[in-house]
Amino acid sequence: MRRLFDIALIVALGWPAAAYAVAGDEATHEDDHQEDVLELPEVHVHGLPLNKDQQLGPVPKSTPWPAIPPGLNGKELDDWMKVRMLVSKDAKVTVVVLEPAKHRELTVAGMVALGHWTFDPQMKGDEPVDGELTVRIHYRTH
Repeated sequence: MRRLFDIALIVALGWPAAAYAVAGDEATHEDDHQEDVLELPEVHVHGLPLNKDQQLGPVPKSTPWPAIPPGLNGKELDDWMKVRMLVSKDAKVTVVVLEPAKHRELTVAGMVALGHWTFDPQMKGDEPVDGELTVRIHYRTH
């Protein structure tokens, strides 16, 4: 009789958990992100290191996006520029244009925005060192 009671208790106690697990299986991980709709801005920036723990270059602290100049608003754009950002061990930034955008206004807008970027310097162990990174800014409108 005692064994029968133990089995009944396990079934009785296990039932709510089993029912909950079945109800919980209706939701998916994808459902959690239905509201996380990302609309990409018309400017994309490529080339930033993402993980400070695996740092191979300077780590961005503030990266304000370039704006489309008013003279190009409403125009279809697919243009880009490429720069090298030199970040000293003191976190001073020098921007060197490697390839300007076809539209001079976009190159100027990119340089204005990049002039406001700030970084933590590249580290070699616990020591800050001079570093650099290459950034490509892609301007695209539809």
